[in-house]
Amino acid sequence: MSTSSKLMTPILIGGCIILLINFSIRASFGMFQIPVQDTFGWPRAEFSLAIAIQNLAWGIGQPIFGALAERWGDRWSIIIGAALYALGLVMSTMVTTPEAMQLWEVAVGFGIAGTGFGVILAVVGRAASDENRSLALGIATAAGSAGQVVGAPLAAGLLSIMPWQSVFLVFAGIALTMILFIPMLGKGKPASPSALEESMGRVLKRAFRDPSYLMIFAGFFSCGYQLAFITAHFPAMVAEMCSPIAPGSLLASLGITTTSALGAWAIAVIGAANIGGSILAGWLGKRYKKKYLLVMVYTLRTIASAWFILQDPITPGDVLVFSVIMGALWLATVPLTSGLVAYIFGLRYMGTLYGFVFLSHQLGSFLGVWLGGKMYDIHGDYTMVWWVGVGIGAFSALIHLPIREEPSRLPVPA
Repeated sequence: MSTSSKLMTPILIGGCIILLINFSIRASFGMFQIPVQDTFGWPRAEFSLAIAIQNLAWGIGQPIFGALAERWGDRWSIIIGAALYALGLVMSTMVTTPEAMQLWEVAVGFGIAGTGFGVILAVVGRAASDENRSLALGIATAAGSAGQVVGAPLAAGLLSIMPWQSVFLVFAGIALTMILFIPMLGKGKPASPSALEESMGRVLKRAFRDPSYLMIFAGFFSCGYQLAFITAHFPAMVAEMCSPIAPGSLLASLGITTTSALGAWAIAVIGAANIGGSILAGWLGKRYKKKYLLVMVYTLRTIASAWFILQDPITPGDVLVFSVIMGALWLATVPLTSGLVAYIFGLRYMGTLYGFVFLSHQLGSFLGVWLGGKMYDIHGDYTMVWWVGVGIGAFSALIHLPIREEPSRLPVPA
């Protein structure tokens, strides 16, 4: 793909649309916690495990689809990803056991990987000029947040008129529309398999011998834990732990009269706030060291999370304030982390290298979603698992400090 000095190119626009569709569906899964539990009578940990497995499959699939895109081309990754996404959603409507639901969420997770950040950000990053790359990555990340703005409220609206199984079928059809936007991404040709295999192997060896890459890998874990836990459990947490919405209040005048509705809109508020947060992070990333910006993001997340859980009782105002703050920081890590990987190791195999870093993110996602359901079943609330997120957020802030933000010069092993 050719590098362009223009910022808003068809490649960036097409990538943004694909990410918007991808994340609008993915961000809605927390809305199905209670409906699925009501249908089957399963413990909350069962559907939580299904979403956790989805996140883990997403993480495992990310370097696989990144390598597939770099070997055979981006369009095949997106086509296969969209098909798996739709297949997993359709088959999930036919399950009768938790194990079957968990199995088909593997397909959903791989579908998210094939159409998600690892593939699309690599396409956008390679197509952008050096001057615009960080901002372009921020805009693409913001598109994922735009999907989050519409996803949870859309799911809530559909659930009010149809069963959750029908909503999954609607979302499966929407997932397939991502294929329509592939032509906007251009016709980049992958390298020949033999050259690609040798070069990719050498770059991967260099990366995994670099302490900075390993610290980026470890630091991204808490981002996944916090984001996946909130996406999967925050609507239910707000519905059950927040004080009632007062009649005649501003929220009530807007039609938000129940804490369940507030939980859905909290996810949308997070997404709306992150549109600006992601673009700002991308803009700052080309002016300041990315590792220090990441330290700041994780530190502010830690403070905001600790403040929120210390509120007693949690009020609707607290939910909205936290949603705005957390939203501004939500995916701000993505353009900074992907940009840091690209700066240190180059653009050619950014999809694969970022894919492995993203695997750490999804290991954290698995733990956050699964532990959230498990601890809820044990304690009846989310307080303990929330404090775990506060602790690992502080860890991520600290581990980014020693990163060497300069092009890697480690010798390549024979």
